[in-house]
Amino acid sequence: MNIKKLIKEASAEWSDLLNGPVPAFLVGNATCGRSAGAGDIIEKLKTEISSGEHKCRVLEVGCIGMCFLEPIVSVYRPGYPLIVYGKVEEKDVVKMIEAFLNKGEIITENIIGVVGPNEQINLPDLFSIPIMKPQKRLVLNNCGIIDPTNLNHYIANKGYTGLQEALQRSSQDVIERLKESGLRGRGGAGFPTWRKWQFCKDQDNDTKYLICNADEGDPGAFMNRSLLEGDPHSLIEGMVIAGYAIGASMGYIYCRAEYPLALERLRLAISQAEEKNLLGNDIMGSGINFKLKVKEGAGAFVCGEETALIASIEGERGMPRPRPPFPAISGLWKNPTIINNVESLVSVARILQNEPGWFSKYGTKESKGTKTFALVGKVKNTGLIEVPMGTTLREIIYDIGGGVDDGKQLKAVQTGGPSGGCVPASMIDIPVDYESLAEAGTIMGSGGLVVMDEDNCMVDVAKFFIDFAHKESCGECAPCRLGTKQMLAILEDIVAGKGTMEDLDLLEDLGKGIMKGSLCGLGQTAPNPVLTTLRYFGDEYIEHIQNKRCPAKVCRDLKYYEILEDKCTGCHICFKACPVAAISGNPKDLHKIDQELCIKCGMCLDKCPVKFSAIEVYPGNKVMED
Repeated sequence: MNIKKLIKEASAEWSDLLNGPVPAFLVGNATCGRSAGAGDIIEKLKTEISSGEHKCRVLEVGCIGMCFLEPIVSVYRPGYPLIVYGKVEEKDVVKMIEAFLNKGEIITENIIGVVGPNEQINLPDLFSIPIMKPQKRLVLNNCGIIDPTNLNHYIANKGYTGLQEALQRSSQDVIERLKESGLRGRGGAGFPTWRKWQFCKDQDNDTKYLICNADEGDPGAFMNRSLLEGDPHSLIEGMVIAGYAIGASMGYIYCRAEYPLALERLRLAISQAEEKNLLGNDIMGSGINFKLKVKEGAGAFVCGEETALIASIEGERGMPRPRPPFPAISGLWKNPTIINNVESLVSVARILQNEPGWFSKYGTKESKGTKTFALVGKVKNTGLIEVPMGTTLREIIYDIGGGVDDGKQLKAVQTGGPSGGCVPASMIDIPVDYESLAEAGTIMGSGGLVVMDEDNCMVDVAKFFIDFAHKESCGECAPCRLGTKQMLAILEDIVAGKGTMEDLDLLEDLGKGIMKGSLCGLGQTAPNPVLTTLRYFGDEYIEHIQNKRCPAKVCRDLKYYEILEDKCTGCHICFKACPVAAISGNPKDLHKIDQELCIKCGMCLDKCPVKFSAIEVYPGNKVMED
């Protein structure tokens, strides 16, 4: 179908939504919204509207990024800005409809802000409030605004104009455009996208492949998932452009099966694009063919590594292969293959949709554009954000994230998922770009940012991540298989009060050896959390080893519980809660904990009424001290 005709039809539908007589309720119905109850909100809206006299649309949109405020409902009336409400409950729906549809009024309760001209009403602009103001939404610009299941919504917002632009150029011109943009791979390594494509394009081979890595196995990361759920056509457009540029006629999207909603919307988008001749044979009458197939992964973290991912698509066990040759030379079924992640390919679509220089005006000299991050952990405003490269960790945590939760002190930020490192609070003015993070001993990764406060034990954090890497190791090479196991054993000794000072040197030597000797990126980066915590939090390791104390009171063997004499009222609640009968005492009398019997499960602390606060946790081991 002619793209001009598609744009005309899509623009008419979008204009009717914006300017027509029918109001609309937009409900954030991505995974985060659904987990917070968005499904119930949608059903309530539909029920209330169907039983009333007024016509109204109910649209399901993606995640706008403010996950901590879900469920989010935006209300739109032609001629007015989009009004965004957070933490909406079913009871609020009736109020909204009654005020908005029946009376033409706006309820101010739970308003986050507005999107669009705000002359008519005096409400905060959504993109001027703290969590949104520092952001620059180049990749996420459609998420939370359009219906991801409606192709016309995407087309009406520049969708597939990037593909149209690419097909009017030579494939080499498209690569040059990427070179001018300065786009580097958003999967973690930061390799220049254009150079990778050029290697593949230059191969004299009739069969080439393009693979999108949507596996996203990092704990706490959800950037790719949110893009697939909120704007799937942007990935398809980016993949068709990339396929044309490198000379591939077949592409695969490798997405883990744990993302059912992303897969559902992705498959629908593929069928819509095929139906409108935006994907498949003779795309837009250009003579270019490109087809897409979705491959579901089983959740193996190692399959995020290029060659392991390729092996999985081929039907083999997901294990890395020695390089060289690199996939761009010999990849899927030994043919030249390019692998980019979701954000990289969506960035490609955005770059071609806009004028030259649009992307590169953001970021730093070496790290152009923006980067999406999943901001999680001990921070007030958790969610999905997008900031220019070079934005500092301080700006992300405090200006966007709202600071550390519960008034606690910031301790560290872990970047790059389980392969990244921990940056101490003293270094939060570091700019977030590839070079600065590498200098600090960590990596960008796909975009996970975990904020930690004073209640986090950094030795325990290092143990958690090395345990994850050890369990996810494919076991093919000895440095990773055996080295991570040995590092984990040492860390387990340290948190149990059995470590020695010699263990610290051994951990460092092991970490460096694993990084040098491992076959793939999993082993080459697995020691990062241990090495950075040793580097920046060495005193915490020493405290665990020499004084048998966990300052954060996290490690079970290096803390103990006591009942405070001046606060215990003998309510008997802790007595009943203790699973091992370690607490003695009669009702209304002082209770005591037998340290020999106590398994330090924390049940007594959890059950003790807050008004009494009669149980205290201390660092150390009472039995050892006595």
